[in-house]
Amino acid sequence: MSLSNYSSLLLTGGTGSFGKAFVNKVLKDYPNIERLVIFSRDELKQYEMSQIFTQAEFPGIRYFLGDVRDQERLHRALEGIDVVVHAAALKQVPAAEYNPFECIKTNIMGAQNLVEACLESDVKRVVALSTDKAAAPINLYGATKLASDKLISAANNIVGKRDLRFSIVRYGNVMGSRGSVIPFFLQRKKTGVLPITDYKMTRFNITLEESVDLVIKAFEQTLGGEIFVPKIPSYRIADLAEAIAPECKQEIVGIRPGEKLHEEMITSSDSFYTVDFGEYYAILNVSGTTSIEDYCKMTGAKPVENGMHYDSTNNSEFLTPEALRKLIVEHVDPDFKV
Repeated sequence: MSLSNYSSLLLTGGTGSFGKAFVNKVLKDYPNIERLVIFSRDELKQYEMSQIFTQAEFPGIRYFLGDVRDQERLHRALEGIDVVVHAAALKQVPAAEYNPFECIKTNIMGAQNLVEACLESDVKRVVALSTDKAAAPINLYGATKLASDKLISAANNIVGKRDLRFSIVRYGNVMGSRGSVIPFFLQRKKTGVLPITDYKMTRFNITLEESVDLVIKAFEQTLGGEIFVPKIPSYRIADLAEAIAPECKQEIVGIRPGEKLHEEMITSSDSFYTVDFGEYYAILNVSGTTSIEDYCKMTGAKPVENGMHYDSTNNSEFLTPEALRKLIVEHVDPDFKV
């Protein structure tokens, strides 16, 4: 069912890069959303966001302080809410390695808190954000997001007769998001040296607008429990450095702890539960009651070949330095010049 069929929405982690882009899209294209609740724990970021999306201009917007670790606060925030986008998470890999249980409390226990609060409310649809690091994870952040994905997907097994569906979207590096490599390279450009982990390293690339569109598509497409995975291009980290600062020296610094040479979104083991929608894939709920054959009959999707895997190095589309420069101007810095 389309987002246009609902009137109220809660966005956890709503003051981040994705949250701002998603709120902008909803306020622009979905006037049916009469109440939009931004749920996050940082009062300064909420204040700054409220200067952009004001209650004077958008009377239905609300800024709700709270933490997904606090189930009672989630209950209060979910009053009268139809749909939820769950974007709250601790995402920095080094910080998660150093403070593991803090990451577990937010990413895993927070997800379970949300599931239980939604089961005790009138929420109809929940879409949670995941990451390519959740596929065959090698760091704690990825492991917590894999556990979160399992909790969200399996929640569909206990909805009973409720009109409630949980699903997930999984994608790679969001272009220009806080803490990502493109802003880092743009900042380091003035030093004359760009640190490169490995010349062979590759990453997926998705724009903020594309990530928002995928979440909206998940609301329309979900039958419950899917992990939706977009078909997006990759880039080589060395090509990104060339795109941003061809005049800079590239200094090899080595792969950091918990970092992969190539990112993966669908493992070969996932292939037995994965279907192809054309523009994107969906990994089905492995503990669900709908077979892959029946799911394909209901949706028009096609099963992928057994053993298929989707990672940033076996991708059919790679961005050239020229294409990357164009995307940086369009989506990150309109004043960018080589």
